Formats: sequence, C-alpha cells, structure tokens
Amino acid sequence: MDEKSKRGLTPVRLDAKARALRDEAIRIAARAKAEGRGALTELEGMALLSAMGIRTPRYWLVSGADEFLGRLGKKTSTNVSLVPGPFPGGKAVVKVISPEILHKTEVQGVEIVDNTAASIVDALRRMEGRFAGARLDGFTVNEFIAFEPKLGHEMIFGYRFAPDFGPVVSFGPGGIYTEYLATKFRQGAANLILSPRVSNPKALEALLRENVIYGLLCAGLRNTKPELAPEALQRAIQHFLDAADALAAAGIGEFEVNPMVLSRAGELVALDCLVTLKEFSSMGLALDKDGLPVNMAQQTRPVQEIGRILKPASAAIIGVSEKGMNNGRIILRNLIENGFDTSHLYVVKAGIESIDGCRCVPDVASLPEKVDLFVLVIPAASTPATLAQIATYDKAWSVIVIPGGLEEKAGSESIVAEMRRALSEARGQGKGPLINGGNCLGIRSVPGKYNTLFIPEHKLPMPKGKVEPLAVLSQSGAFAICRISKHPAINPKYTITCGNQMDLTIGDYLDYLAQDPDLHVIAVYVEGFKPLDGEKTLEACRRITESGRSVIFYRAGRTQAGAGAAASHTASIAGDYPVTRQLFAQAGAIVCDSLDEFDDAITLFTLLDGRKARGNRLAAVSNAGFECVAIADNLGGMVLSSFGEATKAELEEIFRAARITEIVDIHNPLDLTPMAGDDAYEGSFRAALLDPGADLGIVGIVPLTVMMNTLAADPAVHSEDVTREDSIAARYGRLMRETDKPFVTVVDTGPLYDPLCRELEKYGVPVFRTADRALKMLELWRNSPAAR
Repeated sequence: MDEKSKRGLTPVRLDAKARALRDEAIRIAARAKAEGRGALTELEGMALLSAMGIRTPRYWLVSGADEFLGRLGKKTSTNVSLVPGPFPGGKAVVKVISPEILHKTEVQGVEIVDNTAASIVDALRRMEGRFAGARLDGFTVNEFIAFEPKLGHEMIFGYRFAPDFGPVVSFGPGGIYTEYLATKFRQGAANLILSPRVSNPKALEALLRENVIYGLLCAGLRNTKPELAPEALQRAIQHFLDAADALAAAGIGEFEVNPMVLSRAGELVALDCLVTLKEFSSMGLALDKDGLPVNMAQQTRPVQEIGRILKPASAAIIGVSEKGMNNGRIILRNLIENGFDTSHLYVVKAGIESIDGCRCVPDVASLPEKVDLFVLVIPAASTPATLAQIATYDKAWSVIVIPGGLEEKAGSESIVAEMRRALSEARGQGKGPLINGGNCLGIRSVPGKYNTLFIPEHKLPMPKGKVEPLAVLSQSGAFAICRISKHPAINPKYTITCGNQMDLTIGDYLDYLAQDPDLHVIAVYVEGFKPLDGEKTLEACRRITESGRSVIFYRAGRTQAGAGAAASHTASIAGDYPVTRQLFAQAGAIVCDSLDEFDDAITLFTLLDGRKARGNRLAAVSNAGFECVAIADNLGGMVLSSFGEATKAELEEIFRAARITEIVDIHNPLDLTPMAGDDAYEGSFRAALLDPGADLGIVGIVPLTVMMNTLAADPAVHSEDVTREDSIAARYGRLMRETDKPFVTVVDTGPLYDPLCRELEKYGVPVFRTADRALKMLELWRNSPAAR
C-alpha cells in the first residue's frame, strides 16, 4: 500500500528549504531536550525565526555588565555615559535569557533604557542582582524597534501542532488587544486560523481582506494611506505556513510570536517568542521517514477495502433471535426486504438450520465463505472474543459492531484492550477486518441493499423513490436516524453511523466517498476526531469542494460542557471549535452553526443539485405583507430583480383574471394578499421567476387563506386536498421540472400545514418554515462551489 493510501491524504514532502529548517530546529531542540527542558529560550526561538525569514532585532549576548564593557573596549563603567550602545537609536532593550524564565516581563526580566553604555550597564547590573542564583544563559542587549503603540501595529503570529489537524498557523491582533478583540469580532475577522493542507496564496489573500489587521494596516483608513503593503503581511504569514511541517517534524509543539510589530521603518519585526516542545507519542503518534507525525494505529488498516462495507456481496449476522424480534432479527429482515442476495446471507446461530430463509451456521469458523460484511449484534462483553474468531479464521472483510458501552463507559477498558490485541495480532498476519463502530446503528446503503439501522418500519419509515446523490455521515446513530425522520422525501444513497471510530473514522469514510462522482452532497456530523483524522477529513473535504460538490458540516462539542458530553458519548477528542470552523470553511464546506441550519442545508443542497446560480437577482412573491418585508430585510448579497414590460403585462392579466387588480400593485416583492387563489399564485410566481431579469426566486405561501388548496384531505370538514394534481405543491413541482432556475418556498405556519410541506419536498421543491432561514440558506448555496 502506498503512503497516500495509508494516510488517506496527499503525502507531505519537505522541500530542501523545509528540510534545512527542520534540521536546524532539531539541532536547537536537541540541546533543550538534553537539558531536560520542554521549551526553547528566546534566543533559540529567534534563531528559528531568522531561519524562517522573519526579521528579528539585532542583539549582543553577554554574561553580564563586565563582558558588555569588554565588548565595547572599556574596562569599567566610569566615563561611559556618552558612549552609545551597540545599535543605533535612542533606546535599547535589555533582557534576561534563561531556560527557566519564559515570561520575562512578569518578573522584570525586560528593561527599556536609554541607548547609552552607562544606562545599559546599570540595567545589566540590576538584572544580575535580581536573578542571582537563577539558571542563566546570560543577558541580551537588543536593538530597540520603534513602533506606534496603536491598534493593529502589534500582532500575534503562531504555530501549534493540534492532535486532530496537525500543524496549524494563527494570526491576529497582538499585545494587550489579543484576548479582547477575539471576543468582539466574528470568527476570522480578528484571529485567523490556517492549515498548510487547505491554504494557498490566493485563498490567504481573500481571507486577509476580511481581517481587522489587514483593514488597519493595508487598506488605509479614511484620509490615510496604507501603512504596510498587503504582500508584506501575506508573505510573513506564508513564512509560518511554509515552516509548519518542518516545525512539526522537529517536535515543536507551539511557536508563538507576540508581539510582531510594524516598525516605524515599515518592517514587520518579531520582538518576542515562546517555543515549546512536544512528545508526539503522547498523542498516539509516531514519526515517518521525514520526521512528520503519523497515526501508527491506522497504518496497518486495510482501508483500501472500505468499499466492501458499503457494497457487500455477502454478509453474516450474529445475535439474531430465533423467535423474538430483537435488533439482530430486525437487521436480518431489513437486508432481506432490501433485496440482499439471501444465498450469501448467513446467520451465526447453533442448533438451527435457517431463519427467515437464510442459512444458519453454528459458529464463525463454519461460515462457508469470507463475507464482505459481518454484523455483530451481541453484548459488548462478547464482542472481543467474536472479533478474535473472525480475525483468526479470516472470515470477514469488514465488521459492523453495534454494541454500546465500548470505550465511552467506565470499566470497558479491558474489553477494548482485548479486542484491539486480537485485531492487532490478526493484522500482523495480513488478516483482520475493518471495523465500523462500536456504539453505532451501522449503515444504510442503497447500492449495498442493506440497512442495519435497527428501527422498526412503523417507527421510522425509510425513504423511498429516487435515490438522491447524498450521503449522511454521522458519529451519532440517533442523529442520523433523526435526519431520516425529518427528511422523509429525501432518500440518501448512504447513511453511515460510525460511533466510537474504534477503527474506521470519519476521515476514512469521507476520503472514500470523495472518490464517488455520483455523490454530490455529503452531510457530516462530527463530535470529535481521532488523532490526525481531522487533517484527513479536512483534505478530503477540500477535494470534494474543489470538484464542485458540497460538504455540509456540523461540529458538536463546542463548549466545555458539550465537549465533555461528546467524549462520554463517543469517546471522541473534542477539540477547539473555532479552529474546526475556520479550517472547514476554508476547505469549502458549508459549516452550519445550528442543527436547523444543518437540516436546511441538506434540503436545499440536495434538492437544488445540478442547478447553477446565474446571478444574484431575486424574484420574490408572497401573500402576506410581513413576509414581503422579511424577504426585503434578509437579502444578504442578493438584490430584488426588476420586471420587464412583458412580465408586467402578464402579471396584470393574471391579476384581472383573479379580480385582485384593485388591491395588488406590481413590484418586487410581489404581495398577492390573501385574496389570490392557486391559479394566481402559480401564474404570478411563474411569471416573476421566468422573467429574464431574475436569476433565482423565493415564494412565501401563507396557507391559511380559504382561496388556496393547502390542507390535507378531510371530507367531513372541507374540500381541500394537497395531494391533488392541481394543488399548489404539484404546481410548483411542475415548475421546478420545467426550469433550471433555482427557487425555494416558505411555509411559515404550524403543524396543521406539515402535509403541504411534505408534498412540496416530495416534488423536489425546497421548503423552509421562515423567510429568513430560506434566504440565509439560499445565499450560502449561491456562494458555494456547487452553484458556480
């Protein structure tokens, strides 16, 4: 297996410059490690910055005042009051250098003094007394970098190795403004998070234009000139991105420069830095041949066989009840009802020949073939032994482990350890299946003709009809089946729940699904990533969106309490949410801030699949004044279209036929009032949408008017029936088929009108329950790769 297959992402290769930086960083870090230090000194950090191409202040390193005088050619401090310091300028900076003192300002380890030998000597002697007995490397006399103490002139640049995403780079306001501005600006406007996996110069340039520091320094405020060329700021950030993998390969955990200042000479200069080391083995990582951290636990997995779990030709189930309808029996019935080939469907159960027409075998060893899929629906305590048998006898390519309680429940550690031992031994012999789960509901695969979501049909009817180019990938089984329940008219090609990710991960699946050109929308719910799996997921997301397809992404476990709940539920590593959000947005994903947004995005991106946004001109129709106002208030980057003369004439004729000419004016949004019936409603929106000046549309249906057919059939009470061919739902369904212009509907009412919404979705018409939600999602879609 090549390295790309093992890592699931494009192999990282260090070029000559990066290898030189790595080797220098390793040399510097080796001294720190030999001395038992977990951090570099400031001078060691500054040496790395210089190697990265970052400007640092010039300095002298001295053991104390006497050595300083000696370097000046003076024997004593007498009569040196007029002798200048070693560097030009009116000020000098004196610092203590000690591996034990990382935050010098807090212990008076930094002094800014007049740039005379006398003042510098006095400062050195004060520090000699102040730090007597401390472990010192000496003191530095530094060039003073003059800068304006204004907002934006102090910045923070940083690198850190994240357990889930690998190397990431940060940039934002520095000095005393760092924490304050981070809480006052929207994400990405103050502090920018970047990854070398998804960042490129063009993308970085676009992100910087939305950043407050760029606005202050590079854009020029009113009546002022830019103080820094945009290329200089971008180049400094790019230095960190270019260095990120080399720093990781050298075992650097964090590298923070605070502040980086804009000097009065117009240069970006790093004034201080803090560099810490990291043992990546504590994250479950090892190093590849270039020294880059990799997840060794995932190196022996046969992920190239992942297709067998999604499209199995043979399967076996253990845990099927002979008499009762337990979860195992429900799964067996599901496979049979989905058309799975029963001649290659087996039940592991002793003492019986068949169940539901499927052959039974007494134990794992008796299976007549190596099955593509083995489903375990047995207690957690029995799982390790069964997996050991499957692995030892090499009887399955993949296994879905349904039982809960593995990893996330206290006391299950020994069970998990035994399972991993058996799997490791089998894989060492070239055997051992891929495992999905545990604590999952498994998978529903339409092309695989199976469904292990063990929910009875009367509790969760499975979607029927057209298979949409959609995959739902979720750590939580309950979350996935709730999405099925909320979208009964949308039939995903795959619904995958991976639970604890004990073996197969979110990144594994997304990497595989990225290779399926028939999947246009992939909705991902994540509670946490296994080590470096966020990196793998991120790059797979980038590949999908660059191909013009969509990834809808929701990250749970954002708060401390939520992260704790996620960890207890799926044994996830719940990382830093702002990092996750920014990186996936940069990879092109539709990052949802709420579960409602996630559902809205599934609806819109699936039902508008294949359509393109020609522009931003919106045709809008409603029969309620409040909704017309709401539409106008929530346009985002869209504008209301102007109707041409032919469209105006057509609308006037529709209004005359509906006898609403006296109460309806022609303008956009078009307010039809409750007096418009189905004919006028359809005709008006059709004319507005198909007008050459419109690129996309929205129609609000306030269905309470007696003039419209909007209720489910109830002959004893009324004559309406939303399932009739002349209903407004069927009419808009026909319009959706007749035009490639995208449009959405709004039904802002209570549950009485849920049947109307279901009919609209059945016809492939996106429906939302409020206008603001509809327009927000339409704007997201319009700006997504899928709509371009």
